[in-house]
Amino acid sequence: MTADIRFFWARLNANYWFYPALFSILGGVLAFTMVWIDRAGFAEFLNEVDWIVPARPKGAADMLTVMAGSMIGVASTVFSITIAAVAYASGNYGPRLLTNFMEDRGNQLSLATFIGSFVYALIVLRAVRAEDETPAAAADAAATALPGFTPQLSLLVAYALMGLCVAVLVFFLNHIPSSIRINKVLEGIGERLLGAIRDTYPVEENFRNAVQPVGGQSLTAWRAGYVQLIDFKDLSRIARDSSCTLSLRVRNGDFVHRHSALVDVRGSEPEAIEDRVRECFTLGSTRTPEQDPQFLIDELVEIGLRALSPGINDPFTAITAIHWLGAATAEIGRRDLRKDICDDETEDCPVIPLPDDFGHYVKRGFGAIRSAVASSPIAAEVMLDTLANAAAPINHEGRQTLLKEQAEKLAQQARLILVGPDLERFEEHFIEFNRTFW
Repeated sequence: MTADIRFFWARLNANYWFYPALFSILGGVLAFTMVWIDRAGFAEFLNEVDWIVPARPKGAADMLTVMAGSMIGVASTVFSITIAAVAYASGNYGPRLLTNFMEDRGNQLSLATFIGSFVYALIVLRAVRAEDETPAAAADAAATALPGFTPQLSLLVAYALMGLCVAVLVFFLNHIPSSIRINKVLEGIGERLLGAIRDTYPVEENFRNAVQPVGGQSLTAWRAGYVQLIDFKDLSRIARDSSCTLSLRVRNGDFVHRHSALVDVRGSEPEAIEDRVRECFTLGSTRTPEQDPQFLIDELVEIGLRALSPGINDPFTAITAIHWLGAATAEIGRRDLRKDICDDETEDCPVIPLPDDFGHYVKRGFGAIRSAVASSPIAAEVMLDTLANAAAPINHEGRQTLLKEQAEKLAQQARLILVGPDLERFEEHFIEFNRTFW
């Protein structure tokens, strides 16, 4: 499977329209199936059940009409509320968070349930025949002892779907305000980041040195865009088939343009494998979180920087973002940052990814937010504590030193910005930081 196909599937079920379209199809299939069962007479026993009062054609038609009309109306309202919430969140927390809300399963499935129920009710409504209508076929006349044709089983399923829609509506009305709370937003990004780190670097408490690139002739990009997905398995297969070594020059999330180097090829002519190698890279206009933990780190940094800007001045939101950055940094610091491209054959793997460095992640997170944090006394103190807490479980002196350097740089910047009691309090905190943890 090429990178384009894998990326297409990964992004397909993240689109806002995917589940509504899928549920529409399922609703149509369910409706035709239920009507067929009713027409075949398999549900005739329902007329003999005492606690089920068989519906008459007019009552069934009225109920299905009301259900179809109300479901499409509620679906429209749900869509409007979702768009309003997305506009609020992207305006306050950053435009890059728009994707997070559009991919929210709660919003997608809520809209999908209402649309699927609408399609079901509309199709079943078509099968209802009034008492004075002529049967369309002999099977219709034999389907029920009541005059006309009323799909009793289909109607019961419609009642069940209506009850489900009421429950989903209650869930949605609670989910929307909950999903735009900043703590919930940060939790979602943080948990997703921790999961991405564990998936990308599965080996813990093992600190091997990254395999260094071996050079070669460069194979370049064919157009401009962000590297969204890299199919490492296909790259490995191509390298083995061609008896060459491929050293990657880019990571997921890097921006490339025409003639930017993608891969260095050693042991083969780049022209011989150019088309096959390029098929392993998906380029697009935006960054995505697939294979790119750095994208989620940037989202946390963006929220923190916005919160500390003079126009917003919300240090407590920044503090929450710093806490999640600390959790992610501690997780990265405990892991082997070599990507196992070839599973158990890592040592002989012919594909060498661009080495991931702990210092790079630290600079991208704490290094990017440090200047803004230095201007807030409370956020600066929290960042010192977070750096110390992140360093505590890391059993690697070099990585601990990188976190200490971030604390020292924070102190240098704070001394340029803070004055008076705020600076004195920070200095006391910094002395305690050095005494306790170093």
